[in-house]
Amino acid sequence: MGAAVPSDTQESSTTMSTPYTFEYKVVTFRESLIGDALDSDKLEKVLNKHAEDGWALKAITAADVKGRIGPGAVEGLLLTLERPRA
Repeated sequence: MGAAVPSDTQESSTTMSTPYTFEYKVVTFRESLIGDALDSDKLEKVLNKHAEDGWALKAITAADVKGRIGPGAVEGLLLTLERPRA
């Protein structure tokens, strides 16, 4: 006499898919053309500003971002944010 085995048709609440659909926003973060250090305090402020509107950080990608002056690009970050669609 063994223990009862759950039926294949039953699904655990932890494996059920979320009922939300998501929306995404990509934010460009770059520093000035002088110096190559990214300001972590400035990045934190940007993330917290978006978090107030319900956005959560999904990914950070290093990329060449178009600068304000001239045709060149500077190193920067692309911040991908996600939140449940209302």
